[in-house]
Amino acid sequence: MGLKDKASKIDFASLMPASAPNPEVAKPKTAPGAMMAMANDQRSELLRENDQLRERAAKAAELEGRLSDAVAELRTWDGVKATRLLDPLLIRRSDYANRHESSFQNAEFEDLKREIKEAGGNIQPIKVRAIASPGDGPEYEIVFGHRRHEACLQLGLQVLVFVDNLDDRALFEEMERENRQRADLSAWEQGVMYARALDRGLYPSLRQMAAAIGVDHANVSKALVLARLPQSVLNAFASPLDLQFRWATAFTDIQSRDAAGLEARAAKIAADRGAMTPKGIFGALTAPQAESVRAAPEPSVQNFDRDGTTVATMKVDGAGRPSIRIHVALSELRRKELARLLETFVRDE
Repeated sequence: MGLKDKASKIDFASLMPASAPNPEVAKPKTAPGAMMAMANDQRSELLRENDQLRERAAKAAELEGRLSDAVAELRTWDGVKATRLLDPLLIRRSDYANRHESSFQNAEFEDLKREIKEAGGNIQPIKVRAIASPGDGPEYEIVFGHRRHEACLQLGLQVLVFVDNLDDRALFEEMERENRQRADLSAWEQGVMYARALDRGLYPSLRQMAAAIGVDHANVSKALVLARLPQSVLNAFASPLDLQFRWATAFTDIQSRDAAGLEARAAKIAADRGAMTPKGIFGALTAPQAESVRAAPEPSVQNFDRDGTTVATMKVDGAGRPSIRIHVALSELRRKELARLLETFVRDE
């Protein structure tokens, strides 16, 4: 095909830029044409609004998806309390604290302190509550985490905490539950905590306390026996942490049969414990003491007569405990005088 033939095939009109329509030319000249143009304009406006609505709907769907993701993320943090760092000097031990001082002097505590030092602080936070009227003293009280707090205090590190608002009973129950789950809490320490809760009136009875904390009341009773042992008996051991739950029954029995002998033996052991093991000390304290039983004084009775009539009697039992009975009526003045004599006698004992 020649150049002339090829040129005839080119549409030169399509290569030229389109010229802007002349408004006067595009303007309809008849009424039907004007109505058609107005209808087209309205249709175009509706199409534009429809496109805008679709865009807004798409944006709304996108925002709704983001909101749903944010709500789901927030739900994963539901109930989580923010932690903070506090100076350990601003925190004091709880009134229900059950940790004996020896808990801060053993190998386990040294291991804990070394871990905290290497980590630059306690990774596992402790729980505290704000003190209502701190005055010039500490501002917070420990709910649980006494050993972690003590480690940070000794190391001079800030302690990681989370603060909760708890009443005394809630504090006690959380402390008891957290400590009981830790294998290093001793029977005596548990008993001390139970005794304080009962003595402070948090619960009306041992059984109700046991039910509230989910512990068998027999175990609570055994722990209380150990916690309420006389100080002289506790001194017989290198540490009260050596006491065992299974010893409670024997201690209860010996206290009822030979309380004075128990304390005398405890004082002797405390003065010269030597290399005795905790089990050996327990055996020496609670083993049957036939010799001491034979040496115990026989019960005695002393009568006080007036004009040949017995007006008072004093009985002394085998443990040396006296009881006095007055056999005649006393005036109010004489009763007060007797009460003063007894008060003076007891005070000067």
